[in-house]
Amino acid sequence: MKKFFLYIQNHQTQVSAALLFLLSSAIVVYLNPREAKFKYEFQKGKPWLHENLVAPFDYSIYKSEEELAQEETDLRLNKTIFLTRQSTVADEALQNFEDNWPRQWRKALSSNRFDTLQFKEETNRLAWRDSLAGMGKQALQAVFDKGILKPSDEALFKNYGEALLRKEKLSLPVEPENFYTIKEAAQELRTRLTDSLPRAFADFLAARLTTQLEHNVFYDAQTTKKYLESQIESILPIRGSVQEGELIIFKGNLVDEEKYRKLVSLKRVYEGSLSGNRSYYYLLGGQILIMSILFLVLFLFLYQFQNLVMEDISRLTFILGNVLLMVIIARIILEVNAKYIYLVPFAILPMVMRSFFNERMALFVHIVAILIIGFLVPNSFEFVFLQFVAGVFSVLMVAQQYKRGQLFLTAGKITLVYCVAYFSLAIIQEGRLDTIDYVPFAYFVGNGLLTLVSFPLIYFQEKIFGFVSEVSLLELSDTNNTLLRELAQKAPGTFQHSLQVANLAEAAVNAVDGNALLVRTGALYHDIGKMQAPMYFIENQSTGINPHDELSFSESAEIIIGHVLNGIKMAKKHNLPDVLIDFIRTHHGTTTVMYFYRQYIKNFPEDKQALEKFTYPGPKPFSKETAILMMADTVEAASRSLNNPNHESIDELVERLIDAQIENAQFENAPITLREIRQVKKIFKKMLMNIYHVRIQYPD
Repeated sequence: MKKFFLYIQNHQTQVSAALLFLLSSAIVVYLNPREAKFKYEFQKGKPWLHENLVAPFDYSIYKSEEELAQEETDLRLNKTIFLTRQSTVADEALQNFEDNWPRQWRKALSSNRFDTLQFKEETNRLAWRDSLAGMGKQALQAVFDKGILKPSDEALFKNYGEALLRKEKLSLPVEPENFYTIKEAAQELRTRLTDSLPRAFADFLAARLTTQLEHNVFYDAQTTKKYLESQIESILPIRGSVQEGELIIFKGNLVDEEKYRKLVSLKRVYEGSLSGNRSYYYLLGGQILIMSILFLVLFLFLYQFQNLVMEDISRLTFILGNVLLMVIIARIILEVNAKYIYLVPFAILPMVMRSFFNERMALFVHIVAILIIGFLVPNSFEFVFLQFVAGVFSVLMVAQQYKRGQLFLTAGKITLVYCVAYFSLAIIQEGRLDTIDYVPFAYFVGNGLLTLVSFPLIYFQEKIFGFVSEVSLLELSDTNNTLLRELAQKAPGTFQHSLQVANLAEAAVNAVDGNALLVRTGALYHDIGKMQAPMYFIENQSTGINPHDELSFSESAEIIIGHVLNGIKMAKKHNLPDVLIDFIRTHHGTTTVMYFYRQYIKNFPEDKQALEKFTYPGPKPFSKETAILMMADTVEAASRSLNNPNHESIDELVERLIDAQIENAQFENAPITLREIRQVKKIFKKMLMNIYHVRIQYPD
């Protein structure tokens, strides 16, 4: 047990990395649904590329969502609406007319309304009163018997196929257009009375009857809705069945609409079924295995090509955390609605990775992530294809994320790539334009807009994990920065030297596909330690007085070497990121302050430990950028001592200094090749000749 804990202690980084991968695999497996996956890939309109498929069991052919939606739409457009008749309305109206009629008749007589009729006697007037009352009740009853329908503004009654009038326990078919409105009922009363009575009597009676008109037929919204819902619920999701042993499709046959529905139905039944606990554990085991393989692939890639990431737990946590974030978002969206999966900006992942790592790393992490998500989403081939294309374009075609205009251009590019890729795939699947589902294009536009989230996301993660993005490097490389402005004031010669070194290093790094913005920023800060004693460095001496003349050789070397440690302290005080502090640490590697060392050895040849006093503490450069900065710093400083800069002297100087660094094994920890070093030499020679206005020599 003691040996075990000792091993853990000695291999903390490796153990932590392994635990991170195991935890990530466990989370992804947990997020996977426990459903079997259909082993065949197929597309409508494309040939069936697998063996002859026979139904393994009886199953139903399910209708598509479009078919079910169309059936529901048809039901709503041709629904049955219900009407109700209230008999009490007619009874109350007739009773009111009968009660009020004697009073109204007397009032009409007293006003001599019917003088022209010249009633001969009282009995004649009573006969007319009773006759008119009877005719009025009869006409009013006839109108109510036919029905006066109350109009409705509800959309429920705008479109329908059949109307039923509820009468006790029966429902009789009717035409709503045949019922009266209030206006039509009044007109019907007037017409009836005018045909059988003198005009004065007809007008008087019609006016009395019209006041009694009310709606007695109504739309029954509750019954209509309930009946419509029951019809919608009764829509069968199936439209046929397939028997066990029935041939579904031959190899090479075209997947037409009918075969496509059979295949989709079989896939649905197969993926939605589990036969007990044994299948559950088989599925769980398979998911554990497949996710372990994918994370193992990522592990091997990092171990083989990005070993520095494996040695930095924060970087590894950053990578795995972003992969898990994409998986979790995908799982949440699938729970809400699988159609929204194309609204998720998965292209953010490679963009964020690209901000802190190289293109190969960003693309590989993105591929692993979409393969993991591909096991969650429906139609996985289409998903992986679209996300792969978008990810490649976001890595290879998107640059300069620190420019605001470029960020919006990026969103447009990604949207266009999604749309073109989906359209091309849809044409292959559908074979015609009118059947393509154009809704995903709206999702892709939203997807492109959501990629703008990458900018604040990069900043947020940069602060959490202590990384440095291009935006931060751009801000730090501004010469109006407080620390650089202080360097320009206290050590103007060193500041000019740093600018020249930055130009040399940036040009060289561009030639070998390194991070130009990083090396330029590092070059600007690499000598900030000289601000502690600027006059002890020759580039800042303008009076002709050399303070080293008053010091011993070892003291002078201590001051010269000390600018590295002083620079590190100043950088930490001003919260410079570690990636820039690395340039300060390594720009002299483990080289020797040769001038003072040689002078010291002449006077003290017996001192066997002298070399340590005159050697920089290191470490040696461990990246392509820090190695090139070391070369640029040495070459630029030495070039100032050339009395007569010309083609030969510059060529000899660059070759001699860089070859000496190679012989001194200063680049043994840096991933830079001899071929790249030769390119760097050419760049340095060309730029130094331009700086010193040296004419190019032509052959005789």
